[in-house]
Amino acid sequence: MTPGTAERPQMPVEDFEDLAAAAPEHVRLEFVDGRVRTKDPLSVEDFEELESRAPETVRLEYINGKLEVKAMPDGNHREIFMWLLRQCLLQRPDLNLVPESGVKAEAYRKGRARTDGTLAPVGRFRGDGEWSDPDGSLMAVEITSHDRDTNKRDRIDKPVGYAEAVIPVYLLIDRDDNTVVVHSEPKDGRYQQSSSHPWGVTVELPPPVGITLDTETLKDYAD
Repeated sequence: MTPGTAERPQMPVEDFEDLAAAAPEHVRLEFVDGRVRTKDPLSVEDFEELESRAPETVRLEYINGKLEVKAMPDGNHREIFMWLLRQCLLQRPDLNLVPESGVKAEAYRKGRARTDGTLAPVGRFRGDGEWSDPDGSLMAVEITSHDRDTNKRDRIDKPVGYAEAVIPVYLLIDRDDNTVVVHSEPKDGRYQQSSSHPWGVTVELPPPVGITLDTETLKDYAD
């Protein structure tokens, strides 16, 4: 992250108050140091009920059995997603890069991750509800936001969650150090291959994705 760029708190207090007011009676929330926590263990069923009631300004995930709040995207985040979308559509018109996709991740599909994008065959999510099984998804995409939980969420927890769900490729566009990180070959709950590339180079996304990314444009969005 560029020096002088402050990390965002996980959630504004006003959003927490709205979320707490909408929460089911048996889900007790607390707000500590800018972070949302549950006072009691949270089941995946309780999470889904809470998420369905959350205000539109709040995006929730369920990772490692805990409630997480995903930062709202800023302008550069949105532009980077559109850059990637164009690359995917031009090279693989048989696939969709679906934004804001809810995925049943982790072992036994007990996690609930909201990807910045999920690459899958056209029509793959027809008829699905809020949270889709990962079957048929070729790639999960995350673009980091400047919030204090990015490191653990995007660089540590999600590679495990997506590998356990056997999503073939996890693409992380990291805005803190201006790199593109490609995770591939999931096996036994871990990606066996991981490579990091500075913005500006050509990046080959491995099968079954088979897309070549010219990342020179990403330099325009360095924060």
